[in-house]
Amino acid sequence: MKNRIYIKDLKDNISKEVIIAGWVDVRRDQGKMVFFDMRDMTGRVQAVALPNRTEVIEQAKEIRLEWALKVIGLVNKRPERNIKEGILNGDIELEITKIEVLSEALPLPFDMSLDGYNLELTTELDNRSLVLRQPKNQAIFKVQETVIDSFREFMKKNMFFEFQAPAITPATAEGGAEVFQVDYFDKKAYLTQSPQLYKQIVMSAFERCFSVNKVFRAEPSSTTRHLTEIVCLDVEMGFIDSWTDVRDVAEETFRYILEQVQTKNAEHLKLLGVTLPVMTEKTPTYSLREVQQKIFEVYGRDVRGEKDTNPQDEREISEIVKKETGSDFVFIYGYPTRKKPFYVYPNPDEPEYNEGMDLICRGVEWLSGGRRINNYNQLMEHVKIWGMDPNKVKMFLEAFKYGVPPEGGFSFGAERITMQLLNLKNIREAAMFPRDMNRIDEKLNSDGY
Repeated sequence: MKNRIYIKDLKDNISKEVIIAGWVDVRRDQGKMVFFDMRDMTGRVQAVALPNRTEVIEQAKEIRLEWALKVIGLVNKRPERNIKEGILNGDIELEITKIEVLSEALPLPFDMSLDGYNLELTTELDNRSLVLRQPKNQAIFKVQETVIDSFREFMKKNMFFEFQAPAITPATAEGGAEVFQVDYFDKKAYLTQSPQLYKQIVMSAFERCFSVNKVFRAEPSSTTRHLTEIVCLDVEMGFIDSWTDVRDVAEETFRYILEQVQTKNAEHLKLLGVTLPVMTEKTPTYSLREVQQKIFEVYGRDVRGEKDTNPQDEREISEIVKKETGSDFVFIYGYPTRKKPFYVYPNPDEPEYNEGMDLICRGVEWLSGGRRINNYNQLMEHVKIWGMDPNKVKMFLEAFKYGVPPEGGFSFGAERITMQLLNLKNIREAAMFPRDMNRIDEKLNSDGY
């Protein structure tokens, strides 16, 4: 729009007549005056229609919430007694001289104000196109944007090559039956569960790589932590000495993400009432068996010998580590080899345990990764033990015939991280357009969340 000023820049135009455009966020009638809080993508400002401007005040009486307007007005300083400290444009207001209605809006189906906004999740998702305008919802996705952007920034700064993995695959990376099968002309194919096999191929050529990809999980779950479509952030790196090299890059990646969210999203965190988790100078690291021993010693609950952690284990080890070290994060490594995918590297000294790892924070898994097998013969042995068809991962296996260095990587979901950073109750709050077994935009059945 020609000559338009964004609301965030009004402070630089005191005593000038300007053009803004946006939505009516709040409307108030006060005596013979009408006040609007106008909103655009950069912020909000109070605008006032005065009774001495007859045409403007008559128009203002008809305008309602969410109408899209072009407004011409004078930028005035507020009287000292009306200044609102600590908010954008709290010391100025716009005196409206002309209004052009760009689009009218129907009456809103519910209160969109911060004070009145307390909807059931199903109502939110059924009205997604409208509630995305609400400040708290926008704050969630502004944080998620920073998570993804800062991940990409950190990778680029550290010489990782970005690629896009295919969404249609001939086989599954993780094994199991929880995949979406698709008709691919006269063949069967699958929506990818993970870019894992492809990122290992790319790593074998580019040494360091990462991707930001949609992945699909056909898990028949309606829990607060499951979606069928997520954004997966994946990393792979060659020429490592140990799985701890992968751990260290994962730790620094999250340290950078936390720093960027704290800096770039301070106002959003304040609006949501959120304090970010604490990452100490060095994140505590324990083997699965050490974790189980700690839980036994502190809580008297004997999970020693179990093949994996369960949600209670993850909550309890988080509480123990927080009390002992002040860290909200803890790495756990050394899981039974057969409990992880075929490509995870077994510990040479204890082959029944692998060199896979998880990052736990505030009682929830945030990230998985570890060292991978880089020896072709060892991979082929695992393919056989895991009961896989080598022809379905032929391209992947071919890469390992030709000099692949020791390597590893990790991955995490953008929605899961957003949910945990912001203490959201349901992962669907962190998905702009969530897909699950009950919903594709609209609900598919009557089950609730």
